[in-house]
Amino acid sequence: MVLPTTSLGPKVSFTGVEDLEALLTALHTQMMLTGGYDVVYCKMLMSTFSGAVLEWFISLLDGHITTFDQFATLFREKYLVNKTPTRLSYDVFDVKQYQGESVKDYLNRFGVQVVRLKPIYEAMIVHAFVKGMLPRPFSESLLRFYSKTFTEIRH
Repeated sequence: MVLPTTSLGPKVSFTGVEDLEALLTALHTQMMLTGGYDVVYCKMLMSTFSGAVLEWFISLLDGHITTFDQFATLFREKYLVNKTPTRLSYDVFDVKQYQGESVKDYLNRFGVQVVRLKPIYEAMIVHAFVKGMLPRPFSESLLRFYSKTFTEIRH
């Protein structure tokens, strides 16, 4: 299968303040789709650079980078501060239902946070969800008929 050249490279720009792991993940996904060699991967990553990041890249010595893994390692070391911290299971206790927010919207917003967790402790997730709900008939029913998993709550 031949992909059109318009699909090459992530459609993002890295200026030095964005999450570098999100960029590398997008780039890795694109690389898996298109195949290719280290030189192509390096050029795809380089094509996302602008501003101070591009200046940093230009300042590297010619021939200094020989593999994509080496390039990604240098890149991570330089911009490690931009890495989004890994969310932990107990972070979901910060997710609360807003006044006027439907249960469905809260459930979806909470679910997005659950997907980002490492590791996932199901009992803690259920407890955090129920604790974050506004007192209403549905939340009271969850307390009476305790769900064991977040999937049970979704159903």
